[in-house]
Amino acid sequence: MNTEHGDVLVEAAGLGRSFGTKRVVDGVDLTLRAGEVTGFVGANGAGKSTTIQLMLGLLRGEGRTRYLGRPLHAWGAPGTVVGAVLGGVAGHGGHRVRTHLRTVAAGSAASDNRVDACLAEVGLAQAARLRLAELSLGMAQRVAIAQALLGDPPVLVLDEPANGLDPHSIRWLRQFLRAEADRGRAVLVSSHLLGEMEQLADRVVVLSRGRVVAAATMAELLDRAAGRRVVSVECPELERLAELVGTSGGRLAPTDGRSATVTGLDRVRIGTLAAEHGLPLYWLHETGPSLEEFYLGIAEEEFRIS
Repeated sequence: MNTEHGDVLVEAAGLGRSFGTKRVVDGVDLTLRAGEVTGFVGANGAGKSTTIQLMLGLLRGEGRTRYLGRPLHAWGAPGTVVGAVLGGVAGHGGHRVRTHLRTVAAGSAASDNRVDACLAEVGLAQAARLRLAELSLGMAQRVAIAQALLGDPPVLVLDEPANGLDPHSIRWLRQFLRAEADRGRAVLVSSHLLGEMEQLADRVVVLSRGRVVAAATMAELLDRAAGRRVVSVECPELERLAELVGTSGGRLAPTDGRSATVTGLDRVRIGTLAAEHGLPLYWLHETGPSLEEFYLGIAEEEFRIS
């Protein structure tokens, strides 16, 4: 399939699902574009896996998902449109890696040569004769990715692929998925390891209690995080400094006799204000929330607002 960077490959609209009286997914919209990694993040239980299953037609529910403009079932060979990794390799532990992949490939109209190409792509050419039961967790995840690539699909969907992996395997996964996006695939990665997305994702969709509470590019989210910086100050004239900060759009909150925290202004602006008005500063230090704290803050704050 010929696609160009930025093309919309997947559109999910109004996805919803309830289990009994519990609303698990509620009106989720997602758009995946060629050449981009979309991070789908949220706490465990936020509804990420259910959303992905709805997108892939593995669960029935509300809404619709279109792959290159058509429902997935309208494609004669869905594996040539989307490859999914949903928790490892589902195969008999006694089967060898190459045998397992050839069996899957036969059902996807993929050749044996394609099996070897995919194993090489994930760095497992030398492990083709290992049995599935002999694989480490990291190797099993690579086999699952090779399986998803058999149909050479333009879309990859991975549900919590870093779960249980060691740092070396997580680094490999991050570099691999980034390279796949750079080749033009649309990649969706769900994770509760929110900080990992900073090094991987182009766009981030934050899910909380089954609802999308934030969707933006990584650059936009980082800009928003910068707006939540906190500056610690120590000044013998806090009342005067509080007035200056307030008239400049910030807020000063004392923490003891001459120490305080300031929000809404960066340390450069605070230092400049103090210098212009002859206020001595004994301490000036700026910190920002970790990306994980920021994501969770967005999720909780925007859920309350809505």
